[in-house]
Amino acid sequence: MSLHSESTPKPTSGWKSALKRAWPTIRILLSIGLLWKATSGIDWHAIFESEIQMEPWWFLAALISATTACLCGGLRWAILMRRSGFQGRIRSYILLYFSGALVNQGLPSTLGGDSYRAIAATHLNNAGSLTGKKDLDEELHHSVDLEHATPRLRLSFTMVFVDRLLGLAGNNLLGGIGLIIGGATLAAWGQDLGYLVTGVMIFSGLLIALGLALTPTYNLFIKILERFQMSSAMPGIKIAFSWPYNVGQACYAIAIHCLLIFTFFCCLRAYGVVAPIASLMIGLPALSLLLMLPISISGWGLREATLSSVLALWGVNQSITVLASISFGAITIVSVLPGAYFLLKRK
Repeated sequence: MSLHSESTPKPTSGWKSALKRAWPTIRILLSIGLLWKATSGIDWHAIFESEIQMEPWWFLAALISATTACLCGGLRWAILMRRSGFQGRIRSYILLYFSGALVNQGLPSTLGGDSYRAIAATHLNNAGSLTGKKDLDEELHHSVDLEHATPRLRLSFTMVFVDRLLGLAGNNLLGGIGLIIGGATLAAWGQDLGYLVTGVMIFSGLLIALGLALTPTYNLFIKILERFQMSSAMPGIKIAFSWPYNVGQACYAIAIHCLLIFTFFCCLRAYGVVAPIASLMIGLPALSLLLMLPISISGWGLREATLSSVLALWGVNQSITVLASISFGAITIVSVLPGAYFLLKRK
């Protein structure tokens, strides 16, 4: 299945081609540099001499929490896909969601795995098996041109995008609430920023719901979807953004991010440190936004540098924060290992 335009591609200039080839190496070096910067200030001798009372059971709680968060995210995406006309099993979409999260562990942002699950989902049959594996391999190894893609592939990417928007809404709402609670510690304008972020997110949600409720704008949405041969996307969009589903979706998205916050809280507790919840409600959502940028490999280095700086404002030991952050990254990898099922099955 070809996903490209038939027109001859424009030649890439020399410096752009060189930058494109060098960019993966640059990201790796940047990730290593950030991780070195975050760990260079750790006094390992002082940590070992302090005889930290580690509690390994908190790592197990963190693993359960991280796995549950991914499971809940996968369930949301599976329901969106089913409502949009895809006939795969709920279990298959959840496993595919785990696969996308696992793919992200080796990529510079959290968006590469989204493309993987969007493409692979179009090859799921009713029995939950992948079909057309040769075409699937070809699609996964070439850039996707949605303008010339099949309607089914565009629909799949649309539902992944809707799922992403719901996750982003929950992340921003939780971050806004965190700023309202503890933003004054961050900066004098921190609390005001929290009210602004929360207000903008609520207003945006109500505005979209109003657009879906009013006949003229609803018909406009339908015409736009029909133009791209994606009219079947409307049931998924409605269950995501129409009233009163949007309230439930917002609460569900916030709950998923709360599980991730609890995961990091458990990592800190494993090293005998208790961080204020408000600090985590500010630090983790901000980190989630940064991880969408292709700055480092799967957030390594960036995560440690960001969280150690933020939590230090609440008096949390930076060395312990870095250790907890590294543990958080390792637990995240372990929690998405069920996604290896589809990756190995495709091989």
